[in-house]
Order: sequence, then structure tokens, then C-alpha cells
Amino acid sequence: MSIKHKEIAAIRTDYIKYALNERDVPKEPLVQFEKWFNQALKAEVMEPNAMVLATVDQENQPSSRVVLLKDLREGGLCFFTNYESKKGQEIKGNSKVSLLFFWPELERQVRIHGVAEMLPGVDSDDYFNSRPKASRIGALASHQSRVLKSRKELEDSMDLLTKEYSQREEVPRPVYWGGYLVRPTYFEFWQGGQSRLHDRVIYKRASKDEDWIIERLSP
Repeated sequence: MSIKHKEIAAIRTDYIKYALNERDVPKEPLVQFEKWFNQALKAEVMEPNAMVLATVDQENQPSSRVVLLKDLREGGLCFFTNYESKKGQEIKGNSKVSLLFFWPELERQVRIHGVAEMLPGVDSDDYFNSRPKASRIGALASHQSRVLKSRKELEDSMDLLTKEYSQREEVPRPVYWGGYLVRPTYFEFWQGGQSRLHDRVIYKRASKDEDWIIERLSP
């Protein structure tokens, strides 16, 4: 290997931009999240809605990948995907998931635990129909997570469907494609601090009917 262990170990950044105080945050974590998200938008963070989604399979093997936040509502956070994909099948078997946002430009990350549930079909239709036509056709062409013989197989499927829908704007949402709402049960807001003395503020509660408990964690 060309990269030496010492070179990797020497990589470090000292965080000095902001601070986070548990006495200053709002009572509702989604309000705090929206505040930070808007600041990430204003700072022109690259893909501020990119989030790591972690799921677990039947053998308790965690799996993670980056997906895009597409809606923020009172009940939680929404994203869209292929229900038959690996993530979709794992959510079907175990609806407990975690999300991670990392905004290095602001020296911040947000960790969220929650339960994923399928959105109503009308919500999935609304978002699907708002996508560019090529993206809608791509959802039909790609059976996500299935083995392909070659990239040409995928490209041929895309070409065939593009020709099929060339004379019409409407592309039907496939039944295997739609959205999820993640209902949060836990939040951690992490603000990088100098000398690794980071600020970690969490929100937790035993049930959705209880008030959120706000605590500070040691870094």
C-alpha cells in the first residue's frame, strides 16, 4: 500500500467555528434541525440534504449508504427509493433505522435514530411526478440492487423506455418505488470544538407522547 499508517494517523482538524449550548436549544429537536439545515443552505454546503441511512439485515449486519432528504415535516424526515432495493427489504424486516448528516463546512453533524414507515401513495406520486422526466424513466429502468450482466443491459433498458415515452410527458410511478417517513426517537447535535472538546447535545424520550429530554454528552 502506498499510504502509510502514520500519514493517516496524522490527519486531523481543529474545530473552532461555533459552539452549542444545551440551554439555548429549542424544546423540539426538529426545530433545532431545521435551524441548522437552513444555516447549511445559507453556507452553500455541498448537498446539505445528503444523509447516511443505516439499516440492519436479518443477520444483524448493518448496512449504510447516502440518500437524499426530500421533505421535512412535523412527523419526521422523508426520502424516496426503490422498495425492492436492499435498503427497502431491510426496512421491511426491521423498521428501525439511523440517519447521519455531516456538514464539514460548519463543523457539524446530526445523528438521528427512528422508525421508517412507507408514505401514502399520494405523497409518493406527488414527488415522483415532480422529478425530471429522465429520472422518472430511470426509476422504471433500474431494478435497484439486482445483479446486472453489464452496464449495457441497464443502458438498453433506459433507451427502450425513453423511446416508449418520447411522445408523452406522463411516466407512471412504478409500484416498487416510493417514499419513507422516518419518525425520530433520538437526536444528537454535534458541534466540533477546539482540542476535541466537542459539543454534543441529545434529545431523547421513552415514547412519542412524552416530552423530549435534552442532555449534554461528554465528547
